Amino acid sequence: MPLIPEEPQIHESAQGPRATPASGRTAPTPRPVPGPRPAAPSRPGRPGPPRPAPPVQRTPRDVTPAKPGPSGPAAPAAAASPQIQLIPASAEGALDAAEEAVDLLLDSGRAPGDVLVITTGSQHPWAEHELSFGEASYWAQHDAGDDVFYADAAVASRAASRPVVVVAVNGGPASAAASALPLAHTRAGALLIVCGDPQQINSVLGAGV
Repeated sequence: MPLIPEEPQIHESAQGPRATPASGRTAPTPRPVPGPRPAAPSRPGRPGPPRPAPPVQRTPRDVTPAKPGPSGPAAPAAAASPQIQLIPASAEGALDAAEEAVDLLLDSGRAPGDVLVITTGSQHPWAEHELSFGEASYWAQHDAGDDVFYADAAVASRAASRPVVVVAVNGGPASAAASALPLAHTRAGALLIVCGDPQQINSVLGAGV
């Protein structure tokens, strides 16, 4: 039976990827649009980013001066009390515990000039060594404020405040701890670390702070 010429053409046009429109012209292939695409409009219920408000020029009338209190201008807020950390230690081991506390402070990022160490009994070896060159040289290093400073309880009142104060209750008369601990509390800006007998420290700090 002879083949009908139209059958292959009908089969190819029905299943091929390119269909011929009724007009007989081939549909053009879409081309990418060069350049960035324009931003799509905001969807309903999802507004676009808010436009920044224009700067407002303040006039002296916009600023309301603070009203003085009944007894004059308001006093500045009192400084917050430092955090107190107690490290139990005997009188013989208090200085070593204080040294370990200082090492941990420095390892955690504290600057050496942020730390003051006060001893109630025997002086720290660093203080003994520096005082051998005279008090002027010793206190000059304190005033420089770039290193850990060690002071005996008898002269600690001359030391300036620092963010961290470490007290080693390493012996000495009871009056030394009784005076050194409240003083250290006033000198510590953020943290007070006390190394010694907990019962003695609590009795002094509870009465003196």
